Amino acid sequence: MPAPAQPTARPHVRVAPRTLLWALAGLCLATLVPPADLWATIHHLRVPDTDDAMRLAEVRDLINGQGWYDNVQHRFLAPAGVPSHWSRLVDAPIAGLILILTPLAGRGLAEGLAAALWPLLLFGLYCGVLYRGMRANFGRHAAILALIAATQTLGVTLQFAAGRVDHHNVQIVAIVGLAVCMIRGGVRSGLIGGASAALSLAVGLEGLPSIAAAALFVVGDWCLRGRPARPLLAGFGLGLGVTAPALFAAQTAPGLWTATRCDALSPPWLWLTLGGLLLAVCATLAGERLASIRARTAVAGLCGAILLAGFALAFPICLGGPFPDMPPLVRDHWLLTVNEMAALPKFIARGQWEALVFYPVVVLATAAATWLAWRGPEQRAWAVMAVFLWPGLILGLFQFRGLYIASGFVPLVAGAILARALSVEVDVDSEGGSASRNRSGAVLDGNGHSAKPLREAAGPRNSLPRWGVALLGGGLISTVWMAPAVLAAALVPAARTAPDPAGASACRSEAALAALKTLPPGTVLAPILIGPAILLHTRHRIVAAPYHRAIPGLTAAIEGLGGTQANLDRVLTAFRVDYLVACPARPAEDLQAETAFATRLTRGTAHSDRLVPLSLPGPLKVWRVTPAPLRAGGDPAG
Repeated sequence: MPAPAQPTARPHVRVAPRTLLWALAGLCLATLVPPADLWATIHHLRVPDTDDAMRLAEVRDLINGQGWYDNVQHRFLAPAGVPSHWSRLVDAPIAGLILILTPLAGRGLAEGLAAALWPLLLFGLYCGVLYRGMRANFGRHAAILALIAATQTLGVTLQFAAGRVDHHNVQIVAIVGLAVCMIRGGVRSGLIGGASAALSLAVGLEGLPSIAAAALFVVGDWCLRGRPARPLLAGFGLGLGVTAPALFAAQTAPGLWTATRCDALSPPWLWLTLGGLLLAVCATLAGERLASIRARTAVAGLCGAILLAGFALAFPICLGGPFPDMPPLVRDHWLLTVNEMAALPKFIARGQWEALVFYPVVVLATAAATWLAWRGPEQRAWAVMAVFLWPGLILGLFQFRGLYIASGFVPLVAGAILARALSVEVDVDSEGGSASRNRSGAVLDGNGHSAKPLREAAGPRNSLPRWGVALLGGGLISTVWMAPAVLAAALVPAARTAPDPAGASACRSEAALAALKTLPPGTVLAPILIGPAILLHTRHRIVAAPYHRAIPGLTAAIEGLGGTQANLDRVLTAFRVDYLVACPARPAEDLQAETAFATRLTRGTAHSDRLVPLSLPGPLKVWRVTPAPLRAGGDPAG
């Protein structure tokens, strides 16, 4: 009698950790942009911020024939207009996307598609830089975890959201790329890193503190280590010193090459970049003649002293920052009210608990990178991260925008820490491949075979228990901090004194401005935050928008909308205003004890013979302005 057949054992299916991580990363990337936001951007040109609206207005002007060097917004404080301090280097690729998509989708839809695609393309570039840098130093698992962390870092995702065509995302990509080059070292990396720093400066000066810290690190590294650090110094100095003037010339009219602009790449900042080039050349030519730390430090100190003294003597106006001529009225009633210029204590005092989502992760990342630069493995990588995190954190305590670039480094720290917390200790070889340890501690290569141990990717080693590392890794995910932020808002709702951002967003939407678009083109006096949206969605001219180069318009909006009837009449006459627009959800700040006349006008408790109310749908209140009555002497009253 034949023996009964034995049941066939089911094969054991094992999914590699890397496959699971890639699946999670894919899910996070696929859900990064809410479909509703994507739809609103593509079909209604909804953008997150006033700067995005102004950028699209500039791009549209460029496509319509405005000159490359003509960066004046001619519908802003017409007829003279307001020169922009932004870079055409950002306008150009967005304009190129629109021109490519227009034959396929039509002009209107092409603008929306470009506004949605541009930040997503930049985020893809950021992820590529992030992955390569993490894989080379911490292994593939840590690199994938860094990508996952990037999708959960709100300080990053907000800068790459649909419609975010402002320049901060470009700066994040450039400066993270600079950091990766500094970690790697060598002449080639120095050249790429210096060029990336120059691109950041050409796009905007917000990254200047980070670049200054990077330059100090490169020079200090050379002073301490000498010959091994010389190639990076030479490459960085050459890349920055050559690329910055080239980009400046590419985007600046020749007639303005000698003009001092404290808020944009111009001679003051070119002086510093060329000084860095000179130091790099001197260090290279001197070679082994600067064999001691003392000699190298003396040369670096002398060059630094010459650079700073020359800057102070030749460009003293820029010692006061990018806004040297801003009057107190504008500073107090506009600049200091903008969220990106607010300090952390102000967020707390106004009950803006959403700040808890941004600050803790940067604090933890800075502390972790600093500690591991001293005690952990891969000390150079951690030191470079700390060099970029500290300036952002310090500046961010006083101005929220300081966190923008620093947030771009949080995923690097989070990826390495999470890899250690999950016991995915990755060993990196010279080819960028990886190996992992099994439970017994043996080192396995990517195919599960025995491999020679090289170096562990993520510390701290023997300094924190696994649960402590796990807590640290979780604390580096900013979405985790949404829970305490929501809880604080629910427990102390009365503490919130900041204006509701939803009201302002509704007033500058395409739907709100659709009715205004039907009126004959004219000059509009509107709240400062609505100005860029009026330029983008209508053919009207504006008096005010949130830009420091337009001090007369800012002053007019503050005094006219926040002052007395006489103040408003004076502004309407001086700027030949055709339409007065008010947003009931965001009235202007009162300049005197009594409620501003424009606010009372909006509420229906005041009246002016010069203002004819227009019955238009939507949240905006609109009046047509009639000429001021003449006095006996023939001058307009008021």
